[in-house]
Amino acid sequence: MERKRVLGLALAGALVACSSGNFGRATGEGGGASPSPTIAASSEQEAIEARETPTPAPSASPPPIAAPAPNWNDLPVAANDAAGLSQQLVMLETAIHDPNVIGPQLAWMGHLQQLAYSRLQDYPEWKDSVLAALPDQTRAAVNGSLEAGKQLRMLSGPVPKTLPDWKIVAPASIDDLLSYYKEAETEFGVSWYYLAAIHLVETRMGRIRGLSSAGAQGPMQFMPATWAMYGKGDINNDQDAILGAARYLKAAGAPANMQKALFAYNHSQAYVNALILYAEVMKTDPAAYRGYHGWQVYYPTKDGPVLLPVGWVKE
Repeated sequence: MERKRVLGLALAGALVACSSGNFGRATGEGGGASPSPTIAASSEQEAIEARETPTPAPSASPPPIAAPAPNWNDLPVAANDAAGLSQQLVMLETAIHDPNVIGPQLAWMGHLQQLAYSRLQDYPEWKDSVLAALPDQTRAAVNGSLEAGKQLRMLSGPVPKTLPDWKIVAPASIDDLLSYYKEAETEFGVSWYYLAAIHLVETRMGRIRGLSSAGAQGPMQFMPATWAMYGKGDINNDQDAILGAARYLKAAGAPANMQKALFAYNHSQAYVNALILYAEVMKTDPAAYRGYHGWQVYYPTKDGPVLLPVGWVKE
């Protein structure tokens, strides 16, 4: 079934929406031939593009602040100057690669990474000096993620007037999700990092649950008719949805032609470019997935991006 093309709207915004200091926390309950594309322009997709964060235009030169020591009970805050941002990115890369950093602390680091990347998107004049101060491997990972975010920002549309019909849930664990990607890779030949990139961009590793039965559904955002052709099991189950996405991509030309397969999944070259960039980061450095797993759901509003924490639900 043909997917409606509204790709650059709220979701690319939600994917981009998080770096500015002007953000808040939303309140709510709880804490052969290519197949037709999978995802519809549901509210989920309208906000994925919101997740790279359409932030208000930053001031020309914010006052520098020192990067604070981590306080795991507070929301992370990206540094407000190029030198501080470089220090944070080096610290983040070290933490993400440290197997002793797990659970809430690792998630906090991933969240801060998301905010730091968005801060750097907001101040492109810092990019050269920040990248120059980073080790080679860190520089490549940061640059790849920045370029992916840049592609998703190209999809951004008008800022939504209302919050989405969603419930935000905790993602499955890193180990569980990696096992699902690898299972799909073994069965269908689609490399795990492409599936992880789709999962990241579509629903932030399954955090977004749409409350409407219409439009795209589940952690990999299938249209019901497409799911009937390529899915097995529960459309809202991560394992079933990841296997369904791999099955669909194989029918669309993967793994031989990933460009073609990903474009079938979503008819946007900017979307495809972003997926390939995120996938390349994880292919080069599989530990990068540990950082991406901590990225949160932000939604753009006229007052700035709003964090939708786990437990948030549209009232």
